[in-house]
Amino acid sequence: QVQLVESGGGLVQAGGSLRLSCVASGISTINAMGWYRQAPGKQRELVATITSDGSTNYADSVKGRFTISRDNTKNTVYLQMNSLKPEDTAVYYCKVNSLFLVSYWGQGTQVTVSS
Repeated sequence: QVQLVESGGGLVQAGGSLRLSCVASGISTINAMGWYRQAPGKQRELVATITSDGSTNYADSVKGRFTISRDNTKNTVYLQMNSLKPEDTAVYYCKVNSLFLVSYWGQGTQVTVSS
């Protein structure tokens, strides 16, 4: 069974930093990986993605503050979040795409940024 284990969420003050990690297991070769988030009352939105060749894409709201990276030897994707703002508060979800473009989602990790 495919399993995505997320870690690194928590409560931080505005201006602080967190690094999220997502380790995928039970899956063959991974294509794209990414992070999404969903705030209360809001639709789930894309935060950042990274392809197998290292190409990245960021939401305008996080560009310059967040950095996505991956370690293919560990089947892990990271999201370094700096200069956090209260509006970044959300549940963050890891997503990976298999070689055959099947998507798998993590359970989510809560990120709360206080004023």
